[in-house]
Amino acid sequence: MNLDDVGVPPLAFVQMLESQALDPDAVAQLRNIMAREGTDEATLIRRDIQAPLRWFREVYPDLEIDRATLLGFAFARQAQVTSFGPLSVPLVSAGSVAEIVELLTYLPLITTAINAQFRPSDQGLTVELLGHTSDPALDCLAVTYTGLALLRLLNMLVGDAPTVTLHLGWPAPVALNDLDEDVVPPGRLFFDAPKSYLHVPVDTLDDVCRFSDPLAYRLVIAQLKRALDERRGATSFSEKVRRLLEKDPGRRSSQWVADELAVSTSTLKRRLSEEGTTFRELRESCLRESAMMLLLTRSASQVATELGYGDLTNFSHAFKRWTGRSPSAYRLSKH
Repeated sequence: MNLDDVGVPPLAFVQMLESQALDPDAVAQLRNIMAREGTDEATLIRRDIQAPLRWFREVYPDLEIDRATLLGFAFARQAQVTSFGPLSVPLVSAGSVAEIVELLTYLPLITTAINAQFRPSDQGLTVELLGHTSDPALDCLAVTYTGLALLRLLNMLVGDAPTVTLHLGWPAPVALNDLDEDVVPPGRLFFDAPKSYLHVPVDTLDDVCRFSDPLAYRLVIAQLKRALDERRGATSFSEKVRRLLEKDPGRRSSQWVADELAVSTSTLKRRLSEEGTTFRELRESCLRESAMMLLLTRSASQVATELGYGDLTNFSHAFKRWTGRSPSAYRLSKH
């Protein structure tokens, strides 16, 4: 099997196999695929190998958004604090909701299928969930599972369920009837959002966890930071540029990014060209994504200022070029 395949944490995958989340025929097919590729559940766990999501596409060749979302629900019912490898100890020892949500920073250590982008505001913290499978249905499965698993874990670890909400960027499945309140407490899940994201209200961030162990949390976070830094050292050049831009896309110039990466601007341009993109394309992508998320909670003029536009008119023209709508029309459609 290809160790670079986009996948899910091995223990979480094995827990899915051993639960009632999948029908027996699907489980049998997945085990046949593993045998064909020279592996099994014990090997995945022992070697800490992600279970490729392409296996699900093979088992469900006609997989579409509705079915993928329902699979995400089914899998999230199996989520335990022990499911996520190196993130399990800090999950248990976290002292607050903010510390639990912070662990989404380290998703790349356990899955390459999804990552999180953090956007704090006066209203709280918005965490955009982005799928990276290159398959829209599998992206939906990964995002649904990740978001619902976090809600379930918060319910376990914080006690009285905090008012964290999950917003998914597609319509609710037709077959979605009664929601399992153990997975999704009432009023916590919304469909047809402009993006897929979690929202944590500001007065919920400091809610205290049941099993707080500050020393254990700090020690493990330090290890996770080192591991993530090592992992990022092997990422693509364009991904390194994107990560720098995401911190403040409106104020990051090509010269600033080149300096941060210790290269010349000509080398920056050449390396990005080799990967099929340009600095302008990456910067505009980050600006567009940031604008769409910020407009959920802020006025157009506030977003324009935050993203470094000289005036609201320039921002409005850019936003309309990206989306076909003005910022005000976009805000009205989402409220």
